[in-house]
Amino acid sequence: METITRKRKLRSFQPLWATTRKIQVAAQQRIPANVVDVLIVGAGIGGALMALSLAKRNMTILVVDRRQPVQGSTLASTAMIQHEIDMPLHRLTAMLGQTKARRAWQRSAKAVETLTSLVDNLGIDCHLERKYSLYLAGNAYGARALATEAEAREKAGISAVFFNAAQLREKFGLERTAAIASAISASANPAQLTAGLWREAQADGVAIVGDTEITDVRSLDDWNAAATSKGEIIQARHVVFCTGYEFLDVAANQEHRIFSTWALATRPHHPRPRWLKDYVLWEGSDPYLYFRSTADGRLMVGGEDEESPTAFQDPIKLKSKSKTLRAKLSALLKIPIAEPAYQWAAAFGATADGLPIIGSVPGLNNVYAVMGYGGNGITYSQIAAEIVSSAILGQQDPDSELFAFR
Repeated sequence: METITRKRKLRSFQPLWATTRKIQVAAQQRIPANVVDVLIVGAGIGGALMALSLAKRNMTILVVDRRQPVQGSTLASTAMIQHEIDMPLHRLTAMLGQTKARRAWQRSAKAVETLTSLVDNLGIDCHLERKYSLYLAGNAYGARALATEAEAREKAGISAVFFNAAQLREKFGLERTAAIASAISASANPAQLTAGLWREAQADGVAIVGDTEITDVRSLDDWNAAATSKGEIIQARHVVFCTGYEFLDVAANQEHRIFSTWALATRPHHPRPRWLKDYVLWEGSDPYLYFRSTADGRLMVGGEDEESPTAFQDPIKLKSKSKTLRAKLSALLKIPIAEPAYQWAAAFGATADGLPIIGSVPGLNNVYAVMGYGGNGITYSQIAAEIVSSAILGQQDPDSELFAFR
């Protein structure tokens, strides 16, 4: 059977979050209504934020997923919720111009603040913690590039503190030529976060159906007809594909690349620098390393990305990548890194400019898709929820053209 999205395995082995409590969300097995105002395809973090942004609007909202809720890419996330996007601001400025680049970064920073406030207000128990971010010089972006980057961020109104090698060594004990510290980041248990959002949405009347695939969508005047893998037809005024790294086939093109990435987590209470509990770290290298500690004191590290859509499925590669990640983190922190308690791998998709694709799908009426998240899945999911919900409600988000299909 052909499908409208590019079906792929999203993760391998066992992520840490799969074993944590309160990540189950009850889903129905049959479509409760065949005529709805909004059909959301995808029951991960993107779908959850989209559903919540449209709830309490006197609309019928149906969510379907080929899996059960929270069981896709969300489980593989390391949940470093950063305003910093994959493309440095000074590089994005060269690609898009100063105005657009600044707006993209500013919108990302605003999204992190909005999301953290939302979770606080809803009282979702997901170990959400506000963090500082430390961006380390590496083989792709050295001290000079980071100095340029810090200046670009400051001019855009985004706080950035530049550390030279001596200052970095004194404050953090790290041996790199430079770093940038900033304040607008967070971390969380992404599975508990997503499950909590879905429970809120369900309480507002949103229906979730699992193990159901959307195989086709056709626009008919002001309505869309969506066919399911179970032979059902759903009529929806609006359809939103929140399928993460499973790209909508009609919109996928050479601008979208699928990568493989690896991650591991140690046992709780692993020895670590005292300052690490307040920071998430990443580096300007290729491949780059990123790491943080969890609420129970685990070290979590990821990276070693490869431009391959399937490499993450290889158990031999998982072992070698984990060894490399541990060795790199040990060299940086100057402490031994114990055997991991969890190690996993996943696919993720990115675009050439590091910005996601959010907006109306060409050739279809009132059909939207969000994809190409790169390393900012949670942050971009919040932006997508704001932009698409505005369009559905008859308004235009001022930044919608920044992320539109291109």
